[in-house]
Amino acid sequence: MASPTFTFNPNLYLKFSHQTQSNNFDWTPCSWRKEHQRPLEFHFPLASLARRDRIRRASSGCNMQSAAFLPRLPQHHSHLCRSDNFLVSHHSTWTCPKWKLAASRIAVTRMSPPASTSHSLSSETSLAALAPLEAILFDIDGTLCDSDPIHYYAFREMLQEVGFNGGIPITEEFFVKKISGMHNEELCHVLFPDWEIQKASKFMEDKEEMFQRLASEKLEPVKGLPKLLKWIEGQGMRRAAVTNAPRPNAELILSLLGLNDFFETLVIGSECERAKPFPHPYLKALEVLGVSEKHAFVFEDSVSGTKAGVAAGMPVVALGTRNPEKLLTEAGAAFVIMDFLDPKLWKALDELEKDAGVTGIKT
Repeated sequence: MASPTFTFNPNLYLKFSHQTQSNNFDWTPCSWRKEHQRPLEFHFPLASLARRDRIRRASSGCNMQSAAFLPRLPQHHSHLCRSDNFLVSHHSTWTCPKWKLAASRIAVTRMSPPASTSHSLSSETSLAALAPLEAILFDIDGTLCDSDPIHYYAFREMLQEVGFNGGIPITEEFFVKKISGMHNEELCHVLFPDWEIQKASKFMEDKEEMFQRLASEKLEPVKGLPKLLKWIEGQGMRRAAVTNAPRPNAELILSLLGLNDFFETLVIGSECERAKPFPHPYLKALEVLGVSEKHAFVFEDSVSGTKAGVAAGMPVVALGTRNPEKLLTEAGAAFVIMDFLDPKLWKALDELEKDAGVTGIKT
């Protein structure tokens, strides 16, 4: 019989000191899930240094050998992390009354699901929990502008030229599932696993040059963006742009949209420890702005970016400009809008106004 999928409170921590040639695990938040016909598994994200330091200061415990869990047990938490964002651990066996760690994975037995199984903020009105709202973080491609059709065209033409997929043009569905939201280094391995890295990197460079030429002629902002930016400026909110795009692409788009001076910082995924879907780019943006994740939210359009925002502890408002609403919701989006004039967005901002005395422009 199929088992329900759920995610555990990330406030439960486990010290993991095992070291291998390629990985060095330490104190990190963990989540767990129950999958179809599989035992429960712990999943460990790669925490930022700042978060890891906070955990070290706040926690005392022991390593894997003593098998001690910290006494921070389930409680309501509005930003539960989805286990899809994390790596599965694989280490030695130990046992204690209710827990069993098995070789090759950490399996949990005789444990009931937590009372709350929500993975993120469940509706637009939940943004009111962020009051006072201090910052809004934006993805760039597909969020500030509908650039995905340009990327799709460039990839389709160039991949066909090199004989990818037997010379058959890629579909938009393939683009959404395998390419959109990914950073170029990862795409080199996804698209060209048998190519030398230098050859794959050169392909990506040529593709970006093609994108930049096309974007200079065809790029348009997402509908309603000027109104939203006016609202943000009126509140004096902090703002950052966070993207997996190469820096030249990101800077070009911001320039074409006239937003060079709007954002306080531009964070590039490849310049962080890990790019999206890991939370590092968004955590870095919060650090630069000096804002807590409890008082900020994210605008995203991709599954990868949505997972990154949720993993960083923030609610994500996703734009369904290209990606299906179902995929974005499954990735953890609080709700999905079609553009920045969507009534759902302004309803949420009105809730913030009521709860925190925010005075912004009206719809």
